[in-house]
Amino acid sequence: MPSALDTPQGAAELAESLLPPLGNRWLHTQAVAARAREASAAVSEGDRDLLVAAAWLHDLGYAPELRETGFHPLDGARHLERLGAPARLVRLVAHHSGAVYEAEQRGLSAELAVYEREDSEVLDALIYADMTTGPAGQSFDFDRRIDEILDRYEPGSEVHNAISKARPYLGAAVERTRARLGDQPT
Repeated sequence: MPSALDTPQGAAELAESLLPPLGNRWLHTQAVAARAREASAAVSEGDRDLLVAAAWLHDLGYAPELRETGFHPLDGARHLERLGAPARLVRLVAHHSGAVYEAEQRGLSAELAVYEREDSEVLDALIYADMTTGPAGQSFDFDRRIDEILDRYEPGSEVHNAISKARPYLGAAVERTRARLGDQPT
């Protein structure tokens, strides 16, 4: 059954219904969606709307009313699944930006594994959009973004440990997307 959630407009409307009270998180989400739109040439034409929709929804699980586990990729994916969102969109949200690394830190690997990760140019481009956008929507290069996350989270915390371990995986996804876009490495 088709769903408006996998369209940029439908995804933006859902995000706008939940995220604006979160301030910078909302600014970040809007900028990630804009970056995904800019990077959409890195994916097949048929996947471009899905990429932008996933970007709008990637941090949906931060909305307080959706909080179940406290792990936003999983909480967002579960909410989308309950809404009847397409399985591929749900999986992209569940696995955005190396979520598997943080799930391991939080003891939620089995719960996340319910959603199969696709290794694709769409997931790479979603990671690219998120990992080149700062917490308030700033445009960052990859290393600056990773350093910002590591500075924001205390050493030894779940996020700090996960991002430290995920850095090579995330960097490779960013570089693959840059190559698909014809960008020169930084």
